Amino acid sequence: MTVRVIEKNCIACGLCVQACPFEALEVKGNVAVVDPDKCTNCGDCVEICPADALALDEPPREMTRSEVQQVEEHEAAAKSIKKELKEYEGIWVFIEHLHGEAAPVSWELLGEGARLARQINTEVAGVLIGDKVEAAAADAFTYGADKVYMVENPLLKDYVTEPYTKVLVELCKKYKPEIMMFGATSLGRDLAGAVATHLQTGLTADCTELTIDESSRYLLQTRPAFGGNIMATIVCRHRRPQMATVRPRVMCMPKRQEERRGEVIRETIEIRQEEILTRIIEVIEEKGSAVYLDKAEIIVAAGRGIGSRANLRILEELAETLGGTVAASRAAVEAGWLEHTYQIGQTGVTVRPKVYFAIGISGAIQHLVGMQTSDVIVAINNDPDAPIFRFATFGIVGDFARVVPAITREFKKQLG
Repeated sequence: MTVRVIEKNCIACGLCVQACPFEALEVKGNVAVVDPDKCTNCGDCVEICPADALALDEPPREMTRSEVQQVEEHEAAAKSIKKELKEYEGIWVFIEHLHGEAAPVSWELLGEGARLARQINTEVAGVLIGDKVEAAAADAFTYGADKVYMVENPLLKDYVTEPYTKVLVELCKKYKPEIMMFGATSLGRDLAGAVATHLQTGLTADCTELTIDESSRYLLQTRPAFGGNIMATIVCRHRRPQMATVRPRVMCMPKRQEERRGEVIRETIEIRQEEILTRIIEVIEEKGSAVYLDKAEIIVAAGRGIGSRANLRILEELAETLGGTVAASRAAVEAGWLEHTYQIGQTGVTVRPKVYFAIGISGAIQHLVGMQTSDVIVAINNDPDAPIFRFATFGIVGDFARVVPAITREFKKQLG
């Protein structure tokens, strides 16, 4: 007799796979599957399952001596790990900034961190590294931080991987946070990977959802996998901190609470110029509307269905009329109609505008990941069965070359 899987309850989180000492489970498709030749009916997977998707129909069979020894070794190792993990507590958010001005994703993550902290009755803290960044600490408290760990040094004025990694690693070793989150920006991805490597812990990139299993305190980190065809939930069971990067605009921006105050913990960590292998010679700021794509309130996005680069002008006129910006699906970018900086989706930018026009876009999950949290989605497509219509607030089936100019003309009338 083996463990029974209740398929309707299974969320394919993979916790059972990691818990099984006999490697008797795996996730196939969207459900856990038991290998009857390996399963001993020990029940470890049943205890850890957060969705009550596993059950023991009969008492465990009597195990062989080698199986007993294997379980004992597994339990001893798990006990040792649990004891070590209890030393870690608190949720940290790395506050990314440019010359003291924080990136909005940092505040989004502080709001998310505060929500997670309430679930496990712990504190959320911001981490500020740079030079003359105290003003950002005050903002961190208004967005939910209970504490701010701050390291200031003229050598930290501009982001460079080596010194920032050294500072953050030393802070982690001293204060032992349980969870640490970064924005999935070019800076955040670079720093998070370096820090995770030094701390020899796990890192889940580009998460779209974070939850906590309150009994185990595991951070359940959900992200697209296999080209966006499935959503995988990843858990770091044996190492701390549990680390994740989250794309800008995926989490909601919390409301400012001007009355909130907190504790600033200043740390001094020795940094020498000769230890820094990379130096910033010049910073060249990128120009163009794509720079502000993740902050745009109105986006007009082109898909392969618009047919050609020349037809972009139809979409640009709508964007100009509404004071918005154009964007593109991966297919439109690969066709050479717009640069990659304008791409929305899993391998591009994540956006959360007030209005998102999806024009000639079929609605593949890779694209939906980047825009499905928009306040209003207007889909225009000549295929009535296009998946995008399942997510659209308003859907128009028709030829975009006729529909979009008509919409633009009407908006011009309304806007005077």
